Amino acid sequence: MMEMLSRGFIVTVELFFLTLLGSLPLGVVIALGRMSKFKPLQLLMQFYISIMRGTPLMLQMFAIYFAPYYVFGINLTPDSKWTATVIAFILNYAAYFAEIYRGGIQSIPRGQYEAADVLGYSSSQTFMRIVLPQVIKRILPAMANEVITLVKDTSLAFAIGVAEMFSTAKALAAREGSMIPFLLAGAFYWVFNMVVEVIMARFEKRLDYYHD
Repeated sequence: MMEMLSRGFIVTVELFFLTLLGSLPLGVVIALGRMSKFKPLQLLMQFYISIMRGTPLMLQMFAIYFAPYYVFGINLTPDSKWTATVIAFILNYAAYFAEIYRGGIQSIPRGQYEAADVLGYSSSQTFMRIVLPQVIKRILPAMANEVITLVKDTSLAFAIGVAEMFSTAKALAAREGSMIPFLLAGAFYWVFNMVVEVIMARFEKRLDYYHD
């Protein structure tokens, strides 16, 4: 039982890290597009964010999974489920991270940009040395909440047949006729979230040197 749950947990961890690896930088691109002065790009990013945040992640997984077959006639393979899940998670979480980034950047008073300009800082120096440290500190609590939510949302991958932690526990519970697999899975999720909370708390502590 523990061996099967461990394999499911590895899949959960892989989905978690691949989602962060793709969505964190993509969120930056979307946020910058959302704040662009080029109106068509701004509206496009706003529409994208609205769709991703306004529809269920599970629906997005199904859409991405079945689209190649129904739209382009491409036959699905065993790997299609995993690929569709990773893409759906990245696209979904990038939208949420983009709004967090945007809120953090726009919370910096305009006067700080003007002061940096007076002191002779270039735009890139102003952003990297003055704006970015403040933005990171301001968005960290919201980012931590999203990352913790991601840990739990990985269980949605079971909907299209990805054998992550929850689906493995569900199959074991049905086979064994016991609630123990669910309890063990819950413990795995809880410990995983505790580790994430500790890591995020350390990041926040390291930024205590800076005060608004």
